[in-house]
Amino acid sequence: MSTSPRATAVRFDEDSFWVDLEDGRTLGIPLAWFPRLLHGSPELRAKVSISPSGLHWDELDEDISVAGLIAGRGDQTRVRNVAA
Repeated sequence: MSTSPRATAVRFDEDSFWVDLEDGRTLGIPLAWFPRLLHGSPELRAKVSISPSGLHWDELDEDISVAGLIAGRGDQTRVRNVAA
């Protein structure tokens, strides 16, 4: 069974966040994919905890898996409008 590489660092710019992985890759993710991060202050965004499986922001109530980022998945808690 394959496991995702661990995140080693997280940084932000105006529109994206960047996750450095232990295998040398860097993922660039639009903040728009994660509204809690988009609307969080730079100070709160900086309070990220990195675990073997992903990223966690306690005060923003946000958990993001590295596997999900690699797969291109954004916030899975968003309400999606489905045409009836």
